[in-house]
Amino acid sequence: MSISKKIFAFVVLTAVLCMGCKDKSKPADIKEQALSLVAENTASDVSITPIEHATAVLDWDGTIIYVDPVGGKEAFANEKEPDLILITDIHGDHFSLETLQALNTQKTKIVVPQAVADKIPAEFTPQLDILNNGDTKERYGIHIEAIPMYNLREEAKDFHTKGRGNGYVLSKNDQRIYFSGDTEDIPEMRALQNIDKAFVCMNLPYTMTVESAADAVLEFKPKQVYPYHYRGKPDVGDVAKFKKIVNEKDSNVEVVQLDWYPKEDY
Repeated sequence: MSISKKIFAFVVLTAVLCMGCKDKSKPADIKEQALSLVAENTASDVSITPIEHATAVLDWDGTIIYVDPVGGKEAFANEKEPDLILITDIHGDHFSLETLQALNTQKTKIVVPQAVADKIPAEFTPQLDILNNGDTKERYGIHIEAIPMYNLREEAKDFHTKGRGNGYVLSKNDQRIYFSGDTEDIPEMRALQNIDKAFVCMNLPYTMTVESAADAVLEFKPKQVYPYHYRGKPDVGDVAKFKKIVNEKDSNVEVVQLDWYPKEDY
């Protein structure tokens, strides 16, 4: 917690408790109010900016995270420079060496699977954290866990082979955020626990159907799910149908729709 937040929390707590000295009849209520105010001020603050398709920018308590940055430097013209970059896979909608070289990443740590590291020139080596499935790392107070991502359907297995790419679970201050990367409804996804925000792909032929995505979400039950990476060939994933399936079976899972395709009508 920042110094300013600590000071604010102390002032609020002191003020409310002082009020309690004047009103002895409600000490429990006053204590609950004070603790509630402090809790609100110490919780992690995460803002999410969709760039396009699989690319996003997170501002997590002032730490700037780029997920799968592609699209050139101009795609991030309105964003702060990254402290942390996460890359899930080698495909062009997730990894762009040109974009990486165009961005100012001198102070950036870059988290990648080995397959991506093999495609990055030596100039970036000191910045790389190479994580394979199951590996973990902590950067900027954020615990990073590499989660498997791969295809299950026989006709799609060559798109994403098991062990090549990473999904990621990011954890900080009891908040957990999951980016699926390109995957189907694999057992490792279904086994996730205590996820607050889940970014789940759904496009054919590369990842999975909206039905499979919804079924997996209903099993691991994140508090919020963000459909992303839903442009396919030839069809776009039906995110409205995804939301309907999820909420008909579990209204406690909030489906959050962001604009992942600002240049398109969908």
